[in-house]
Amino acid sequence: MAKLIYDKTGRLLFTKEMKREYTLLFPMMAPIHFTILGNVFRHFGYHPELLTTTGPEIAQTGLKYVHNDTCYPAILVIGQLIHALQSGKYDLNKVALMITQTGGGCRASNYIYLLRKALKKAGLEHVPVISVNLSGMEKNPGFKLTLPIIRRAVGAIVYGDALMLLKNQTKPYEQNDGQTDALVDHWTDYLVKKLNKGEGCSKKEIRETLKQIVADFANVPVCRTPKVKVGVVGEIYVKYASLGNNNLEDFLASQDCEVNLPGILSFALFKVDNRLEDIKLYGGSKLKFFVVNKLMRYCEALESILIESIKEAPQFIPPSPYQHTKSLVKGVIGYGDKMGEGWLLTAEMLELVEMGYENIVCTQPFGCLPNHICGKGMIRKIREIDERANIVAIDYDAGATRVNQENRIKLMLAVAKEQLSSKEDTCGI
Repeated sequence: MAKLIYDKTGRLLFTKEMKREYTLLFPMMAPIHFTILGNVFRHFGYHPELLTTTGPEIAQTGLKYVHNDTCYPAILVIGQLIHALQSGKYDLNKVALMITQTGGGCRASNYIYLLRKALKKAGLEHVPVISVNLSGMEKNPGFKLTLPIIRRAVGAIVYGDALMLLKNQTKPYEQNDGQTDALVDHWTDYLVKKLNKGEGCSKKEIRETLKQIVADFANVPVCRTPKVKVGVVGEIYVKYASLGNNNLEDFLASQDCEVNLPGILSFALFKVDNRLEDIKLYGGSKLKFFVVNKLMRYCEALESILIESIKEAPQFIPPSPYQHTKSLVKGVIGYGDKMGEGWLLTAEMLELVEMGYENIVCTQPFGCLPNHICGKGMIRKIREIDERANIVAIDYDAGATRVNQENRIKLMLAVAKEQLSSKEDTCGI
């Protein structure tokens, strides 16, 4: 067991010795993205392990150690981490936990403190917790987000967005069951190996790799019969994590729908852009503005590469550029509204309707006030702007029943199916 070292505040530090020996557990959110992202850290000498556990015992573990008035994502994330520690699978003297910390006013900034409190209650306070943040809030001798890590992480997000989009626009129409999933697995494995070698993250390499990925998915034999197109928005964890939304994507697939989840890159751009907006609105360091603006331009350049690559195959619908998505809410909601998903949540709904995904499930986790205001609270305004919008807000928490959630979605889909015009089946390669 590594020597336990604490800082002046009494916080347990993750040391350089721990980096060599400890397994780093981190909770699941978006499967494709997180599989690739985890291996970015592996390349830099860490030993990450993505938790894929599911089941009602996760929420029950969370409720045991976190107050039930806390937001649902916190209950699930902390529950999954503590459940893993109590599973007997890991050496509790050689394991640490990783969790993101945004640094904003949203309760997500407080997950790390809730987690440490829960660990103490469970008798596991000797397990280090690493804050993954870009704000310098917590520092550890054995963990640092360097520019090479950030660069590869952004590349991993771009690849994850591409694979998620191509999968969602191909799988509902595939003629050979399982071919799309097999292609996703193939490219995920390929990208993991490539990134572990330190390759595949320059703009040129990303452009070339995305071109090959798009070509592969474009060659999947499909039968593009008309289907109800459904967009999914909401609080970031519940939007992507099947554990948080009761396998929403699988349910929509069972209802013969094509699903569109806006990419994580747009959320990353939103968070970077918020730093620029803060300086514009309230003032700040010119040097900080310069550095953040450089990161913003870099991310937008990668976004352009992603969009251009998707456009290579006309059967796929590319995401909208971030700046266009941002423009959709001008005069609708202020850009200073940035807690949680902030104005981006409203913008994504308008973007989805514009792209032809006018049927939308807005995932609302218990305890997420910003999400309810910028999501459910903006539905009426969105319908005034575009009457095609067919939106249902679904609440997710430990006490909500899956049957009730799915029945409410089915009501939305019933309206969608009535509005779906009959089209001739078109089959092609």
